[in-house]
Amino acid sequence: MSRNIVLGVAGGIAAYKACELLRRCTEAGHRVRVVPTPAALRFVGAPTWEALSGQPVHTGVFDDVPEVEHVELGQRADLVIVAPATADLLARAATGRADDLLTATLLAARGPVVFAPAMHTEMWQHPATVANVATLRSRGAIVVEPDVGRLTGPDTGKGRLPDPAALYEVVEAVLAGRYGQRHDLAGRHVVVSAGGTREYLDPVRFIGNRSSGKQGYAFARAALARGARVTLVAANVALPTPAGAQLVRVETTEQLRQALLAAGDADAMVFAAAPADFRPAHPSTSKIKKTPDGTTPPLELAVNPDIAAELGAAKRPGQVLVAFAAETDDLLENAAGKLARKRADLIVANRVGPDRGFGTDTNAATVLDADGGRTDLTEMSKVELADEVLDLVVSRLGVLGRGAGHE
Repeated sequence: MSRNIVLGVAGGIAAYKACELLRRCTEAGHRVRVVPTPAALRFVGAPTWEALSGQPVHTGVFDDVPEVEHVELGQRADLVIVAPATADLLARAATGRADDLLTATLLAARGPVVFAPAMHTEMWQHPATVANVATLRSRGAIVVEPDVGRLTGPDTGKGRLPDPAALYEVVEAVLAGRYGQRHDLAGRHVVVSAGGTREYLDPVRFIGNRSSGKQGYAFARAALARGARVTLVAANVALPTPAGAQLVRVETTEQLRQALLAAGDADAMVFAAAPADFRPAHPSTSKIKKTPDGTTPPLELAVNPDIAAELGAAKRPGQVLVAFAAETDDLLENAAGKLARKRADLIVANRVGPDRGFGTDTNAATVLDADGGRTDLTEMSKVELADEVLDLVVSRLGVLGRGAGHE
């Protein structure tokens, strides 16, 4: 369904990334009005915004005066998103300034407002910015956590604008009423693993699986939308990092194990990754060559550690662990056995095959809990399924009370 979106652009070098966000919104059929600050036009000019949006671009409240544009834009907007939101823009928005068209529009907006900050780490961490972000959030605005990565020049740290694809996911989630409507995970730390690990036979070949990471990333997005602080441990995933998540990239099962052990203070852990059950016992340090007679070289396998079981044995009081059982046969029997062995609170059981589970955008599952309960989830989007499972997580967190991972 086509919606009215105001895309605010503040004066930072990341303004060029907003062009991609604009393109995604317009290609989805939304009507987008770009409202840059005067400083933003020093990075991307008005003709670019007008060409991409098909709408006029103004920066001041004295443009198109008969239409009282700042009021009209705010009233008609189904969503206002500011990307990038600089430290200056956040400060002016928090104090209610209305000295250009964008800040005046923010005051007139009655729909949801999203800020996607981008600035140097020191500016993001400054007490003034921290206070301004807290003020905006207290008023109901959604302030997406910036990414960690390369900033202007040689600097690296927290303050990078999230990927436009990830910001577009936030836009769609807000418009669908899935983002920011519930804050039942606010103050909680949720760790999610995603993707499939690789175990190397030699420097160029590996044993792996078909996991795309889509279900794990859906859990991360759903938890972020409910206010959680999210650590996403991704094994060989080629997806945009969900806006606001702390990403930890791993490759092998042992690397996945170490990353999850390091995040063991979490209130909830969702083990959506597909770690390899086996690894080569003696990986070759050079490429394995074909034998002259065409025979198959011997391959000896060793068993990988059961990460979920290890964390289940070390589970803290109040912590909730969610395991997964991707099965081709005997789904519920295998899932029940894994639930007990891994000492998890919940296990999500789903069938996998050539055309189901791996790489798809939808999923169906049965969730078993340690108390003997069962929840059947018919086919739905992976984000919707993640929300259904997080409902069960929130329920258990409420019963168990807040753990040591609470900030």
